[in-house]
Amino acid sequence: MENVRVYSELEQRVKERTAQLERANARLEEANRELESFGHAVSHDLAAPLRSIRGFAQMALKEGETTLNERGRQYLAIVQSSARQMREVMDDLLRLSQVARAEFKKEQVDLSRLAQEIIKQLSAHSPDRIVDVQITEGMEVEADSGLLRIALENLLSNAWKYTAKRASARIEFGKMTQPDGLQVYCVRDNGAGFDMKQAGHLFQPFKRLHRQDEFPGTGIGLTTVQRIIQRHGGWVWAEAQVENGAAFYFTLPQ
Repeated sequence: MENVRVYSELEQRVKERTAQLERANARLEEANRELESFGHAVSHDLAAPLRSIRGFAQMALKEGETTLNERGRQYLAIVQSSARQMREVMDDLLRLSQVARAEFKKEQVDLSRLAQEIIKQLSAHSPDRIVDVQITEGMEVEADSGLLRIALENLLSNAWKYTAKRASARIEFGKMTQPDGLQVYCVRDNGAGFDMKQAGHLFQPFKRLHRQDEFPGTGIGLTTVQRIIQRHGGWVWAEAQVENGAAFYFTLPQ
C-alpha cells in the first residue's frame, strides 16, 4: 500500500509539473506572437511617417540653406539625427521579433569564418581605425547559421564600438573547454567596460549602461543575443571592469 501511495503522489507531481510547463509554454508563445505583431506594426505602420519626417527635414535644410540661420539649421539636423536613431530602434525591434519566431535550422557553422567576415565589414566602415583582432581558428558548431550571425554581429559590433576611444584597441574571439567538456565561447575587448553592479540590466531591452552621447545604440542588441543563445539551449553572461574591457561568454550545447 505504501508503494502505491508513493507512486500516486509522484504521478500527481509529474502531472502538476507538466501542467505548469504547458502553461509556461503557452505564455511564451503568446508573448512571441505579441512581439511579432508589435515588430510588424513598428516596422510598417511607423515607417512611412518617419520617412516623411526625414524627407521634409532634408528638403527644409536644402531650400533654407541661404535663409535659415545657424540655429535653424541645427534644429533640423537634430530632427534628422533623431529620425535616424528611431529608424535604428525600429529595425532592432523588428529583428528581435523575427528572432523569436524564425524557423530554427541546425547546420554546420564555422564561427571563425563568420567572425572574420563581420570584422572585415566593420573595418570597411571604419577604415581609419587600427584594431588588433585575434580570432581562434576552427571553431565549428551545429547551430542555426543565420541566427548566430546576428548574435556575433551584435557582440563584435559592441566590442568594436566600445574600443573606439582606445589608442591600442584589441578584440578577441575564442573558446575554452570546461571540465565537463562544455565549450564556452568568448568575445573579449579592452574597451570602456562597465560596472558589474549593473550587469543585471545588460540583457534587458532599452537598458543601456553608457550615455547615448558617449556610445550610441538602441539597447536592444544584447537582448537579441540572449534570445538567440537561449533558442540554441545555451546561456550568455558577461564580466567587465570600468575602463578595463568586457568579456561576453556564451554556450552552444551540441
